[in-house]
Amino acid sequence: MGQALVELWPILLYFIFTLVLLIAVMAASSVLGPRGQGHSTHLPYESGILSLGNARIKFGNHFFLYAIFFVIFDLETLFLFAWAISVEQVGVVGFIEAVVFIFILLVALFYLWRIGALRISSKHTEGS
Repeated sequence: MGQALVELWPILLYFIFTLVLLIAVMAASSVLGPRGQGHSTHLPYESGILSLGNARIKFGNHFFLYAIFFVIFDLETLFLFAWAISVEQVGVVGFIEAVVFIFILLVALFYLWRIGALRISSKHTEGS
């Protein structure tokens, strides 16, 4: 029990510090924040659109595609970062695996480019 507590005290200290900081920020926000009630205070607002009744506004799915592409390529960058940290341990075999991984990424990016998934201008003008 004593050894586990010695090993976990930095995490406990971090948790306590985060909790104190959270409480301090929320208290400062409630003390220093504005108290005014304007005309638009309680109106629902989403992505620059005031919803005044009909909530059935259609958005194009290309916004979601960009988010998915970003997450996918961002995670792949994380994998390459992990490889770069351990490049001495993995040696030539790890280098070949990283080259194959990058090649697959480039093929996927080329495919997305060829099918027009990365074109913004045509996506915005189709619905207008």
